[in-house]
Amino acid sequence: MHAHSYDDVSLDPAARRARRAVREVAAEPGLVVEDRAGGFCGAVVRWEHGGVVLEDRRGRQRVFAAGSGAFLLEGEPVTLVRPRRAADPVSARSASGSVRVAGLRARTARDSRIWVEGAHDAELVERVWGHDLRVEGVVVERLDGVDGLAERVAGFGPGPGRRLGVLVDHLVAGSKESRLVGGVDGVDDGFVLVAGHPYVDVWQAVKPASVGIGAWPEVPRGVEWKRGVCAELGWGDPGAGWRRVLSGVRDFRDVEPPLLGAMERLIDFVTSDGG
Repeated sequence: MHAHSYDDVSLDPAARRARRAVREVAAEPGLVVEDRAGGFCGAVVRWEHGGVVLEDRRGRQRVFAAGSGAFLLEGEPVTLVRPRRAADPVSARSASGSVRVAGLRARTARDSRIWVEGAHDAELVERVWGHDLRVEGVVVERLDGVDGLAERVAGFGPGPGRRLGVLVDHLVAGSKESRLVGGVDGVDDGFVLVAGHPYVDVWQAVKPASVGIGAWPEVPRGVEWKRGVCAELGWGDPGAGWRRVLSGVRDFRDVEPPLLGAMERLIDFVTSDGG
């Protein structure tokens, strides 16, 4: 005769089968789940004393007991269990420093957008924040310059559920860029956020040491900045120069703080409630 727990005998056979059907999933770092009791959603950071530590995209961490069916994985109740092998702590982080989502399937694109000035801006954003943006369903689009920005924003039609974030180079007092963004509508309504960095070009937002130089050279007035930099450093044409710059960027630690701060504000803005 087999022994039964009180819970076993108190359930009919169908209920016992349903309980046993809850799938067990290894709590691998980066796995995104939701706590069924409180609704906290985050990625697994580590297994700790029979429980699991979750971290949301804003860096908040909480510890949860790994009870049967205590979590939702893509809407399905699951039980988290200890992973069989130790996780590689490096692979658990994306290039931006956020928790990497295992088995990522990009969510449906939001109506909200982030605009950047040009191809190099877009490639740098992809290198550092690409993983985060796919997790959040945020599309990055190129402007190819900020001339006529106010008209483009009006054409986009920002509003509730359709926010717009704009990353602008050389956004300092008195610059052409600061004058162009001054006439953008929607900022005061909370549907548009313009954020920028002080560098003449996004190349300068990459730390010099990351590309093997002591400092970015001074370029004389009247000389196109990228060509002047390439001539001074012996990097050939701007295409070859950019390949050298981008190859030096592995993660957020290779990027200057003003660009990091601007991008984090933009991502938070377009993914907040209503974004």
